[in-house]
Amino acid sequence: MTIISTTFILGGCLTFKPDNVDNLCSVLTDEDWYEAALESQKKWGTPIHVQLAIMHQESKFIHNSKPPRKWYLGFIPGPRPSTAYGFAQALDTTWDTYIKATSNSGADRDDFDDAIDFIGWYTATSHRKLGISKWDAKEQYFAYHEGWGGYQRKTYLAKGWLKKVAEKVGKRSLTFASQYKQCRRELDNNLGWF
Repeated sequence: MTIISTTFILGGCLTFKPDNVDNLCSVLTDEDWYEAALESQKKWGTPIHVQLAIMHQESKFIHNSKPPRKWYLGFIPGPRPSTAYGFAQALDTTWDTYIKATSNSGADRDDFDDAIDFIGWYTATSHRKLGISKWDAKEQYFAYHEGWGGYQRKTYLAKGWLKKVAEKVGKRSLTFASQYKQCRRELDNNLGWF
């Protein structure tokens, strides 16, 4: 009895990890993730493939992802470059803004449902504040990375590396959109069983 209970409790703590993070269909095989992605799309209007392209770039769908820390002399841990954490790599201050704006006080950055809702909220806010199309993954990523003020000041123009990353997010969004077309019916049918 104790072994079964312990297995059940530990099993509940495990986080789904997609077999292939480069394939949207693989990422969304977990029905809970697909349902959360659909809810975010419906609530905020940003397409699933755009939201997941941003999440892929930020964390590769690793729930407790953090930016790499600096190391001194090869073995002394230094500080991390930011407070980014979780699926969406949201900063502490931005996450606090999201919680206040949405009244989602129990939200956690390492919870897929909350992280995808955060990305939906952020991209919808970028659309409202900056006029960026919710379908434009490249421009949305610029705003996501640089913040709304940075995007307005066009800080990304001086960052060649960021331009390449944003291009990659834009291309991944198109790939994800194509993949979604191939598996959407099956994903929707799977939701019907629950």
